[in-house]
Amino acid sequence: MLLTLLLQAATTVAAPAQPPATLVVEPVAMAIAAFDSDGDGRTTRAELAAGVARSFAAIDTAHTGSLGYIDFADWSTRWLGDPNALPSPFEVDSDGDNRITLAELQAAMARVFARLDIDRDGVVTRKECLTIRSMATRAPDPRGAKRKR
Repeated sequence: MLLTLLLQAATTVAAPAQPPATLVVEPVAMAIAAFDSDGDGRTTRAELAAGVARSFAAIDTAHTGSLGYIDFADWSTRWLGDPNALPSPFEVDSDGDNRITLAELQAAMARVFARLDIDRDGVVTRKECLTIRSMATRAPDPRGAKRKR
């Protein structure tokens, strides 16, 4: 019995290594994931709308119903991690009045949600928030020579 196990272990071929990859998450995808209010790892359209409304209200402390571009930079810093993260205020401000309303922010986030919802089931999962980028690997030179860079 022991001999059989040792022979099996000796003949087991290692699986080929996977090529290296990088997992990337857009800042706006992190915000959408943060709006998952019930913690099930899935953000619905309703959770998105409620989360965007809460995040907007947290910045609109004067209760004016709109954010200037500086306030939007504060929103971006808090929810996207950086004032220069996308979507930019120019993308969100659809009427070009230099003010961002809740409706404009909701519409911009809904567009991002639709893009991330790969299977179109009305829910964005953590998996859909990830972008997997494979690392470029060079094929070995068949002559054995090193390639010049």
